[in-house]
Amino acid sequence: MTVIEGYVPFRGHRTWYQVVGELGGPDGRVPLLVVNGGPGLPHDYLQDLAVLADDGGRPVVFYDQLGCGRSDRPDDPALWTIDTYVAELGAVRETLGLDPVHLLGHSWGTQVVLEHLLGKPTGVTSAILSGPIASAPLYQAEARRLKAELPADVQQTLDRHEAAGTTDDPAYQGATIAYYRQWMCRLDPWPEYIVQGMADMRHDIYGALWGTAEWNLTGALKDWDVTDRLGEVDLPVLVTSGRYDVCTPAVVRPVAEGIPGAEWVLFEKSAHLASIEEPEHYRQVVTGFLSEIEAD
Repeated sequence: MTVIEGYVPFRGHRTWYQVVGELGGPDGRVPLLVVNGGPGLPHDYLQDLAVLADDGGRPVVFYDQLGCGRSDRPDDPALWTIDTYVAELGAVRETLGLDPVHLLGHSWGTQVVLEHLLGKPTGVTSAILSGPIASAPLYQAEARRLKAELPADVQQTLDRHEAAGTTDDPAYQGATIAYYRQWMCRLDPWPEYIVQGMADMRHDIYGALWGTAEWNLTGALKDWDVTDRLGEVDLPVLVTSGRYDVCTPAVVRPVAEGIPGAEWVLFEKSAHLASIEEPEHYRQVVTGFLSEIEAD
């Protein structure tokens, strides 16, 4: 399998990308562009999606969002806005000639994809929204409900450090991992690339956009809500989530019901990372959806 890497110039910086497979190859399959979650994470935790390139020669494209992973890491807080990352997605598409393209967004990546789609771009064949968010306030409310299900001592640790403003304390970080192991990824142990990705997280970007924790939104996106605009999305959409997902049915249902004709698949053994927790099933669902779209 051919793998190439390079950089897309973007606002005076460089965005790293990787193509698994051959763009414009003889099979002519529409490429799949993956937009990962975070904010502040590299793409590595979704690297298993490269297997989708084995599906009849479909190219799969990854990139590290600005500030993360192998992309440039400027120290400029003014860059940490959703508009930056929506524009970056457009730059990756334009530079690599991804028209037509399928888009796959995960978690925060679904927010970037939704904003891109609401801008009415050309050339998007379909979108896959995995663990989607259309309303940050609704997400926060559900995250707080899930937090309340943690053991009392874990909640007390979280609350104590949030009140004291010491969320960089190792005890707080450890308590946060307890939340992630319930509703982000339930595999035990976690694959090493998830551990490394979490270790490489840019907490300043996460904080600027999101907040101090999943249930404590203080960043620029705390009031972000496109629920009322979902009806404007006029292309085939696959929505996926897990039974134990931090994106609970209450969070996902408005997306699945708000986008005309969207299909929603619930992975019964997964939390937020069905592509890792149920990889074969996830692959079958995604390839089946893409094949059906391209057969029409």
